This record gives sequence, structure tokens and C-alpha cells, in this order.
Amino acid sequence: MLDALIISLQLALTTTLLLLLIALPLAYVLAFVSFKGRTVLEVIVALPLVLPPTVLGYYVLLMIAPDSWLGSAWASVFDSSLAFSFSGMVIASVLYSLPFAVQPMQQAFRAVPKSWLELGKTRGMSIKPMLRHIILPASKGGVLVAAALSFAHTMGEFGVVLMVGGSIPGETKVASIALFELVEMQQQQEAAQLALILLAVSFVMLSVVYSINRKPLVAGS
Repeated sequence: MLDALIISLQLALTTTLLLLLIALPLAYVLAFVSFKGRTVLEVIVALPLVLPPTVLGYYVLLMIAPDSWLGSAWASVFDSSLAFSFSGMVIASVLYSLPFAVQPMQQAFRAVPKSWLELGKTRGMSIKPMLRHIILPASKGGVLVAAALSFAHTMGEFGVVLMVGGSIPGETKVASIALFELVEMQQQQEAAQLALILLAVSFVMLSVVYSINRKPLVAGS
């Protein structure tokens, strides 16, 4: 049980850090840039919200299979398989939790007063300085919400990680899968303990989200 919890925490932390890096430019583009295909990009980002986890897991498994270009490239560099590995689960988790990172940031970016952005432009700021000195400081609430939701969502994953990682003890067996197996084996005491821990983690992370949301997403607004 402890090993499964540690793997879940490692997966959630890794996924959250990667999502913050990936979601930031995506949220910026969706919040401020007008282009053809923007609606399509928004749909792709939001798709994991409605797509059955096993369907997403199936396509990720095809994408990282040993005979795929990504799987074969990974094997040639690292001499290991992406399928049924921790790294494969990270890829699946990033895709599955993507909307939970992008949408809060996008909402916070859009809430930044246009006058602040115009002031930055009049001072000759390019995109990077404007992000660093205006948009991100003003949107820190949205970034924190994105991080908390990404972490909590990854901790609770089941279908996606089961499809992509399987249930290898000490490697890919996360807490949600361990809980399922404990119930199947009728080990009720251990199952109750693990369920309580996952419930507590979810409660704490959602408390953080609601606490942040009580304040304006944009500082100074």
C-alpha cells in the first residue's frame, strides 16, 4: 500500500510540474491570440473532460507501443519500453489532466485588465517580459488552482493509468489500482485505510482550490 501511495505521489508531482510548463503557453495562446483553428484547439484541450478514460488510455497505448515511432525512438535512446512503465503513465496523465491545468490559467489570463497589457505594450514589453512582470503575477491564483486540480486529478486516476501502466508492483501500481485490488481480495481494513488517505488528499486539494477561488483570480482586481 505504501509503495502504491509513493508511486501515486511521484506521478502526481511529475505530471503537475510538466503540466504547468505545457499549459502556460497553451493558456496564453487561447487567452490572447486569435487564429483559425482556435476552436479546434480548445476542443482538443477539453476533450479529456468527456472522453472515457479507457478510450484515452487505449490511444495513448497505441502511441507509445514498441512498434510506434515514439515507442521505438524511446527504446533506442533509453533501452526500455514506454508501454507499461512509469514514463508512459506520465504521458497519459499529462494528456488526461491537461484541461485541469489549461482552463484555470486561461480564465485567469483573460481576467487581467486590458489596461495593464496596453501599459506594458506602450513600455515596449515583448511577450516574455509581459508574462513575467504582468500576466503571471496578476494570475497567480489561476496558476495555483491549475496546480492543485492537476495534482488532485492525477492522484485519483484509474482507467488511464491501468490501460497504459498496468499494475506492476513497485513500478506502475498506483493507489487507485491498489485500492481496487484490495477490494477484490476482500481486504477491507487495508482498503478502508487507503480510501481514507485518498479521500483526505482530495479534500485538502479541493479546500486549497476553494480557498483560492474566494479571492479574485487577478491580483488587484
